[in-house]
Amino acid sequence: MDEQHSRPLNTALVAGPPSALPTDYGTFTLRSYTFNGITHVAMTLGEPADSEAPLVRMHSECLTGDVLGSHRCDCGDQLTASLEAISSAGTGILLYLRGQEGRGIGLENKLRAYALQDTQGLDTVEANLALGLPEDARDYQAAAHMLTHLGCNRIRLLSSNPAKSDALNQLGIEVVGRLNLQLPDRPENSAYLQSKRSRMNHDVPNGHPDVEHSTGLDVYRTIATNDEVLAQLAQSEDGFIATRSGDAMFVSGTLDRRHLHCIRAAVGAVMVGAGTVVADNPQLTVRAVEGENPVRVILDPRARIPRDSTVLQSGDAPTMWLIGADTQVEGPLAGHVQIVRLPSTSGQRVDPHQVIAVIREHVQGSILVEGGGQTVSEFLSAGALDRLFLTTAPVLIGDGVPGIRFAGSDKMSKALRYPFRRYVFGQDVCTEYVLSAAARKHSAQTPAQLREVQEQEPSIG
Repeated sequence: MDEQHSRPLNTALVAGPPSALPTDYGTFTLRSYTFNGITHVAMTLGEPADSEAPLVRMHSECLTGDVLGSHRCDCGDQLTASLEAISSAGTGILLYLRGQEGRGIGLENKLRAYALQDTQGLDTVEANLALGLPEDARDYQAAAHMLTHLGCNRIRLLSSNPAKSDALNQLGIEVVGRLNLQLPDRPENSAYLQSKRSRMNHDVPNGHPDVEHSTGLDVYRTIATNDEVLAQLAQSEDGFIATRSGDAMFVSGTLDRRHLHCIRAAVGAVMVGAGTVVADNPQLTVRAVEGENPVRVILDPRARIPRDSTVLQSGDAPTMWLIGADTQVEGPLAGHVQIVRLPSTSGQRVDPHQVIAVIREHVQGSILVEGGGQTVSEFLSAGALDRLFLTTAPVLIGDGVPGIRFAGSDKMSKALRYPFRRYVFGQDVCTEYVLSAAARKHSAQTPAQLREVQEQEPSIG
């Protein structure tokens, strides 16, 4: 524990008069507290002193998140969710602690740390240390004084950070329970939150995508309730989706393939290129989880897939065979197969945007571009994707069928960078790139659910 958290309390606390503060979450009592020259605020609802252990949120000041609506951190979301939780409980306290910007390093240094994260790829801890600053410089003496003045020496803390409860306990405030506000990561802050979990011991939310076997990720519901175009690809650490012979059984593990089936169950159509059908003869159905099979779409301008392919022979799902405007197909087809003509392209490859437009004429819902590497890469390069799931498996193939490939830039500053989230599926790591503004908007949901983390005793209520 930092020395500043274990120093004895002093009496340099000046309390201001109470006043009423009507908010969207109820009418709070507002009171200022000045401690060592810094004025903080306590918002109380009901009579927390009469509660055996009221809910308390110690909220560090964050101009960018609380006021400016930044998505780089989760501060604004935590503030809103805390007020909602206190309102639902009917009583509680929110301590708004000023002078704690950037975990206590100040606004100027926080913005300097942001710049290092942007230009050098440092995480939130590395950036602070690179500036010669501690990873967390906050002092909670003022908070302990405020709680004592409010008659609340035994509390339940709204926080995912165990260091906060440790500090309060050492300062004479008994934390009998800690509740983690269940907020989904935003695409823009996922890396930041992962760093705090891995490097600063913050809680991993219950049901977080790092938890194996989860089929209830928010992203599946997001895909199912919006009309997006997304792609999924699993490749080796060195960037191949199959060996040189085309063997891809299997690059990634069972949990990642289950994740793929969850996506299939959420979309209206799943599309692959002809090369994938020729090499893998896929079923493109939902088998690992419950759900309906999406419409299978085969992008095959020259109609070169074998007539005995599963997608043409099996009636498990309706199948759209996208072929060229002038391509001839001989003989009858099974009843589940529909031939759909692509726009004439004068010998050039079909524009991905035109392919999407054709599919949308026949199928509602999101569209999954599942493979292969060339098809996914073309849709990515064309800016036709809203979302990309790229799984890397801990295997080195050395040479084979390439995964994501596109014309890059000579300068690293021109490399593609998008908001992302990471999911751990067994030994595989799946990175979800949120490519479009629409997908970012769809992903920015913040339900305020709570999970309680036990401290010294079982929590109350």
